[in-house]
Order: sequence, then structure tokens, then C-alpha cells
Amino acid sequence: MITVPSEYLALASALADEAGEILMSHWRSGIPMDLKPDESPVTRADREAETAIRRAIEATYPEHGIYGEEFGTVRGDAEWLWLIDPLDGTKTFLHGRTCFSTLIGLAHRGRYVMGVIDFAALGDRWIGADGHGTIHNGKPVTTRSCADLGDAVSAATGPEKADIDDNPLLAPIRHTTRWQLFGLEAMASGLIASGRLDLAVDGPLDPTDIAALEPVVRNAGGLLTDLAGNSVDSGYAGRIVAGGDHARHAELIELLEAGAGVGEAR
Repeated sequence: MITVPSEYLALASALADEAGEILMSHWRSGIPMDLKPDESPVTRADREAETAIRRAIEATYPEHGIYGEEFGTVRGDAEWLWLIDPLDGTKTFLHGRTCFSTLIGLAHRGRYVMGVIDFAALGDRWIGADGHGTIHNGKPVTTRSCADLGDAVSAATGPEKADIDDNPLLAPIRHTTRWQLFGLEAMASGLIASGRLDLAVDGPLDPTDIAALEPVVRNAGGLLTDLAGNSVDSGYAGRIVAGGDHARHAELIELLEAGAGVGEAR
């Protein structure tokens, strides 16, 4: 495992600051949206924030690669690759809710090594980096242990339009954990890292989403994997399972696999 250079952490924080200022200048302003081919929304705020982040990375580390949600990839085979979702939770943003974020991840030779989850409207920021642990608003955080799945507090994606009540992704969460929270967006990973939540199932997600979440959870002592329990890298897109307690994470993976199957759940 490498130790992420401190100057990369400093840049990531500065990038989140700049993106946050842009997003807040448009929040609750009645900003119009466009629809992407997959019918997900995008706004001028998304594009402006990503443009600012990309410009700063290019100016500081022109040899690094960049993979952004809105403007694609340059130097995708570089040793260091920055992965950016400038506005995660665009629907949340558009409707004036607070749980939208900027996600900034860094991969070294395809392996995620640093992530920033920043909630500009809430003043909440998690940074997780190899060799540095995970911090929340400047203070170190760790995941918590959970003795029994029946005592766990979990978060889950959806339900989305295509989901039915007994969707194989949602059923194990709904039927086995004590409480379930929905609509947390990337906040679920931050709360797991801070020991305030036990498990989360999310997705399907792109690498630009996962890149920030995985280092935050892992460097706080947890796990973030695919639905089969495999580690994820910059080549993976799909559903994820995050857990603060390794044993409960493994137990949830078993329940997911015992359901309708990983392939169907994806």
C-alpha cells in the first residue's frame, strides 16, 4: 500500500472548496436542467464545477489523468487518475434538498487510494486516503462494530421505478436489519466511515462515484465491494455493498447471493 502524498490531499480539498462555491451559487436558484441520453439530469452547475476541477488539476499535475462524469477522460492510462463527479445527487440539488455532494477520487495504477465526499450545503466533508486514515471535518473517524445483522442500521438505494418491493437488492436489507434509511446519496458511505451507520447497498454506480466512496470507507476500517464481495477498482461499474463491520458485510453478501443472484441484482 502506498501513502498518498500530502500535496494530493491538499489539492483535493481545494478542488472541493472551489466546486462547493460553484454549486452553492446555483442552489435553489431555479437553475434549468437538461436530460442526458439515459434521462438522468444535468445542469450548468455540474458542468461549471467539473470544468473548474479539471482546470486546477491540469494546471498542477498536467501528467495526471482525469475521468469526469460530464466531460469524459483524458490520459486514462496515466499512473495517477483523478475521478470526478462534480454534483452527485443532481435531482436532490434541483429540488432544494441538502444531501448533494461533490465526489473526488484518486486512483494509482487503477487502485483507489484517496476519496473526498463533500456536502457543500451541510458543511460536511470526509477525506479518506491510504496512509492517512479517514477524517470528517478535520477529525479522524473509524467504523463501528456490529454484533448482529438484526441490530444493524442500513441504507439502501431506491426504490427506483424499475424496482419491485421484493427486489433482490433491497429485500435482505429490509427484512434483516433493524432500521433502513433511504435517499442518503453518498452520505451513507460517510456515515459508515464515522461509525453512525452499519451497512449500505447502492447503485448501479459509475467509477466516478465509487472512486471517492471506497477510500473513505476502507481507510476508516470498513469495506466497500461489489455484490459478490470482490474489491473494486477504476475498471468497475455497478452495484456496491459498504459495511463498517467486516463480518456483517460478509453476512449481507451471503444473503444477496442467496437471493435471486448477483447477476440479477446488478
